[in-house]
Amino acid sequence: MTQSFDDLELPSELTEALSAEGFEEPTEFQRTAIPLLRRGNNLLGAVGPGAGTLLTYGTAILERTKPQGGRPGALVLVATDASATSLAESLARIAATTGHSIGALGGAWLLPERCDVLFATPSEVKSAVDGSSLTLEGVEILVVDGASAIETISGLDTVGALFEYVAAGAQRVVLSQPVTDSVGSIATAHMPKAVRIPPSPAVESTASKPPDRGELRYRITGEDKVEALAPLVSELLDDDARHVLLFCRSADRAADVGDFLTLHGFMAGGPGDETAPIWLAVDALPAREALNESESPAVVATVSLDCPADPDSMDRRHGAGGQATVLLLPREVPHFRDTARRTGYRVRPLPPPESVVEDRISVIRDRLEEAATSGDLAPLYVVLEPLLDRFSPQELAAAALALLIPQAPAGATVSPSTAARAERATGTDGWTRLFVSIGEMEGIKPSDLLGALAGESGVDGSSFGKIEIRDTYSLVEVRPSEAEKVIKAVNGSSIRGRSARVDYDRGSTRGKDRHNSRGKSR
Repeated sequence: MTQSFDDLELPSELTEALSAEGFEEPTEFQRTAIPLLRRGNNLLGAVGPGAGTLLTYGTAILERTKPQGGRPGALVLVATDASATSLAESLARIAATTGHSIGALGGAWLLPERCDVLFATPSEVKSAVDGSSLTLEGVEILVVDGASAIETISGLDTVGALFEYVAAGAQRVVLSQPVTDSVGSIATAHMPKAVRIPPSPAVESTASKPPDRGELRYRITGEDKVEALAPLVSELLDDDARHVLLFCRSADRAADVGDFLTLHGFMAGGPGDETAPIWLAVDALPAREALNESESPAVVATVSLDCPADPDSMDRRHGAGGQATVLLLPREVPHFRDTARRTGYRVRPLPPPESVVEDRISVIRDRLEEAATSGDLAPLYVVLEPLLDRFSPQELAAAALALLIPQAPAGATVSPSTAARAERATGTDGWTRLFVSIGEMEGIKPSDLLGALAGESGVDGSSFGKIEIRDTYSLVEVRPSEAEKVIKAVNGSSIRGRSARVDYDRGSTRGKDRHNSRGKSR
């Protein structure tokens, strides 16, 4: 089996550019399709974003076309202007090594009609051609990326017309998930001898269906998936997860993600590091092995930052552990659903977390808009007039809001997630139980840990209860009124030369099974 892009015999400058962007191993679709495209075949792919589609046709374009300067040598049709810009930006990073210029119509690009590779919607291209600002005479490769999405948004009539605009000998690629009857008809009419991947629609009998592997959740995000990580990680840790095993496509991306999460207070380490709440992984097999060897695999949630490209990668990442979640761009959803079906997962959307603050702000804005448009405000101008010499209208409006919106007393509110975590961490006789990421492996004793916690937090030793020392962590009981103070003071401090993580215990009853006999108590 092909293990790297080098095995596909791509030009060295392309493999080096792919490696620099973190793409080391081709997906299932790329292993099959790239050799076909390199030979000039027409292709009908029953796949969508998430399978590695952009790099599949992008490497063929960069290898098989030469920078012409003045007109496109390759045209990629997509469903929306936003997709055109996003895909163009992604390919441009690879094309920097080959000298090709990349552009997109409908966005902020300099002279996109003169770029070597042009991304655009069918309607934008047709308008530009009809207006004589764009010529397709030099197009050697025509790609339709997301044909079913184009059909839904604008129909396929313009796509069919554009097939007629390019030379008969141009290479043609259509990618669609699913391949509808209309997409199939376009391919039949305009793509002679096209190779189809997969060869034909799978007809599954009951016997051939994969076993039920459980539920796999997905959350739709914006283009920057990393921004959605901190809220998701917080949700998972606030539920039953003790660790989150986070899969990234490359070591560089994992390092960037680790830095981002650290800025948000989540310490990250390698798979199996019981002191770190976040486990970062690139290679799924050793990560899964570490997960299975952990104290309680069921309390390790798995998350894919990048859409699993095929059933093998999906099962390796999410076939073990607790709750499983994948972050997706909207255009990746069809491929994700198809891959989950072929792997045996039931899928469920995970809506973004509700924001009480944002909901309140929205209500305030609605009320302000209603008051500004429906009420007679003229009598109130006289109240504001003397103040306008000293304050701007924005300052006065903000001050009025401050007077009208009830302010909660300082320290009177506790976030719902913190309150829920504290409630779940209730120990014996009303004590609150804390998790401390320092254990017997660091050679610590209950008296040592008590001294460190009391000394760092300033909480009197009498406010601490039972202390259990286990192999890689400890459980400490503290009076509920002092719990937050201990967590804030000690979390991130050094104990026995190691950075300590302190938080409400999220699952000690499940973690006691094989360590109870070895635990030391105060």
